[in-house]
Amino acid sequence: MNNQAPVLELKNVYRSFKQGSQNLQVLREVNLELEKGEIVALTGPSGSGKSTLLQIAGLLEKPTKGDIYLDGQNCSKLGDTVRTTLRRDYLGFVYQYHNLLADFDALENVMIPQLIAGVKYKEAEEKAKWLLKKMGLERRFKHRPAEMSGGEQQRVAIARALANAPRLLLADEPTGNLDPKTSEIVFAELLAVVKETGLSALIATHNLDLADRMDRKIKLEGGKLIDMRAEKFVSDKNFY
Repeated sequence: MNNQAPVLELKNVYRSFKQGSQNLQVLREVNLELEKGEIVALTGPSGSGKSTLLQIAGLLEKPTKGDIYLDGQNCSKLGDTVRTTLRRDYLGFVYQYHNLLADFDALENVMIPQLIAGVKYKEAEEKAKWLLKKMGLERRFKHRPAEMSGGEQQRVAIARALANAPRLLLADEPTGNLDPKTSEIVFAELLAVVKETGLSALIATHNLDLADRMDRKIKLEGGKLIDMRAEKFVSDKNFY
């Protein structure tokens, strides 16, 4: 891969679905570049296609048309096995619901992705402890999901997403199920560990206060992606 290229690049991406006899166009002509270390907020109303865009960026879904590049490598036509390997080694995912393994404790939930990737047990354990400490969970190593609060469970999910040192974190409403106070705590810890590890992040959120704290905002509207910096510039020009 080319480390000088954007970490993520979407070129002219379209995604449509068959709905009865009609063709529902969810994404149209989407172009996006995400640079190394950049944290970008993906905003837009419910049903605007944010989750679909993240699924495509994460190689979980293929676009109807267009190309997806990770570090300069075109991943659009790769086979399932290669795409799975890229997801494991290159990408980290955080969803609105934590999806932790109920029969395993916090430490084990963060170790398992590493063990699957071939990391030795002791190394995986040390990395899991480091990440959980970063998320303020040093007292929860041996707690199973049912023994933790919603905020704690989501912090374990974030640590798990970072366990294999991804280049890119994709998060879909990572604090959407939390109360405002817990959401603030979890989001602050997420931003801190993302910045410390130097990875890039594309984070979908309805919370505009949280979005304002990221490096920049983009918005999905009518299937198209709008750079909020450009929109603000146009509004400022119109004002004057």
